[in-house]
Amino acid sequence: MKRKKYSPEQIVKKLRQADAALSTGSTVEQVCRQLEISDSTYYNWRKQYGQMKLDQVKNLKSLQKENVRLKKLVADIALDKAILEEALRGNY
Repeated sequence: MKRKKYSPEQIVKKLRQADAALSTGSTVEQVCRQLEISDSTYYNWRKQYGQMKLDQVKNLKSLQKENVRLKKLVADIALDKAILEEALRGNY
């Protein structure tokens, strides 16, 4: 079976749908079948995105993108530093 990849916004919407269905008396298994996800996926999403709102998810996503960008910058600077130190030692 092919795996589906959901965006954080879609995950939050599906969790809200699950909350609505659970409040009417459905079981977790029934809700998961209706949302076409597994039980473990539901519990993982609940743990990660639990009480987040849509704007919080968007903020998290932008922070993760910035974190990736900053990590690349640090890696580039560390490489430049290593090259300069090697040149100072005369090992080129």
